[in-house]
Amino acid sequence: MLGATGNHGPGRMPKRYDLVIVGTGTAARTVASRVRAAGRSVAVIDHRPFGGTCALRGCDPKKVLVGATAAVDDARRLAGQGVDGEVHIAWRALIARKRRFTDPVPERQLERFREQGVATFAGAARFTGRTEIAVGDEAFEGGHIVIAAGAEPVALGIPGAEHMLTSDAFLELDALPSRIVMVGGGYIAAEFSHVAARAGARVTILQRGERMLTTFDEDLVGWLMTRFEGLGIDVRTGATVERIDRTDRGFRVHATRRGEAFAVEGDLVVHAAGRAPALDALDLTSAGVAVSHGRLELNDYLQSISNANVYAAGDAAQKGPPLTPVASYDGDVVATNLLEGNRCKAEYLAVPSVAFTIPPIAAVGLDERSAKGAGLRFRVSCRNASDWYTARQAGEPTYGFKILIEERTDRILGAHVVGPHADEVINVFALAIRHGVTADELKRTCFAYPTGASDIPAML
Repeated sequence: MLGATGNHGPGRMPKRYDLVIVGTGTAARTVASRVRAAGRSVAVIDHRPFGGTCALRGCDPKKVLVGATAAVDDARRLAGQGVDGEVHIAWRALIARKRRFTDPVPERQLERFREQGVATFAGAARFTGRTEIAVGDEAFEGGHIVIAAGAEPVALGIPGAEHMLTSDAFLELDALPSRIVMVGGGYIAAEFSHVAARAGARVTILQRGERMLTTFDEDLVGWLMTRFEGLGIDVRTGATVERIDRTDRGFRVHATRRGEAFAVEGDLVVHAAGRAPALDALDLTSAGVAVSHGRLELNDYLQSISNANVYAAGDAAQKGPPLTPVASYDGDVVATNLLEGNRCKAEYLAVPSVAFTIPPIAAVGLDERSAKGAGLRFRVSCRNASDWYTARQAGEPTYGFKILIEERTDRILGAHVVGPHADEVINVFALAIRHGVTADELKRTCFAYPTGASDIPAML
């Protein structure tokens, strides 16, 4: 019946629904809610606890850890300047607090689906035809099927890769080891290394590329790297991991850097080298769903180009940046197209991105290379602003920005900020880019003072 979870045994006729969704994260919930509200029958399937990556294994629990770590960092930066007393991260208590956020999510989400009349099924889904799905011995048929199964760590093909812990598992550690090696140099490595180092761990980052956080502006990342250095995080760029060995004391990570071999000892090795759409277990060949280089081939309506009955959204689609607001947006696009026919195309103008290091780094719109590649004529307003009041009152040595402004129209093409309040200030620039607010109009806006946003006119 609707709302039931479980296996109804072999030999049953397929359960038929107007829509079957694989996944229960942000994108899946958005699609399910709208389509069910329109009176159509909907089923969702997930082999993991209901709720998806953001609520259970990603953004939300990560921000709980970052929030506590930032509070400790605030106190340490202002020690002797009106703040007295040593503070530290109590890791076990912090993880317990994180679980108070995450533990209720699956049951709460299950109940929400039931209240909406969405049928729920637990298990690993696989296609058995163009509109057929199997979960164990259970068979399903959907008028349409939406793939919203999220993402998973990319396969690195490194001998000993089985010894690596995923970011999901890192968020469940009851105790924090003293020596941690991060393989990769993106969001996960940057954010988790800041948390772990401030909690007392000695962290080494092995990044294959020549710099960390390659999706952010190079100059601003350079300013942020001084915070990595100050925390004692050993960042080794241009380092290719060759293998991981288990030892009597933990693990030994073997790597090469500029032709020279070296090894790093650690109690824990974390996979921080990126995630890819979780598609392998779905047997997409049986559905005739085309995949290229590990990604679904989708049109602008987020519909499979080879099977019109199948759509995708969120990290599984990966048409836009792999961010929670994008998943929600994708869900709305897919729901609209399912309910009204293909009329809504996905576009990802001015989606802000933030790495929650301490301080955070943020970006929206074009960087210099992209703007030049598009043949645009623009001016750049850029400054290391560590001497501004915003940075000095917070005792934060890292603060800076780079804003790209088109010469002809005065519209903002891109904004890049690192430092206090960057994660909030970037939203103002996102609004300006999306709705065509010019630099002059922003300059003439009265922002509350003193706030991060009150620096915006001076940035322009």
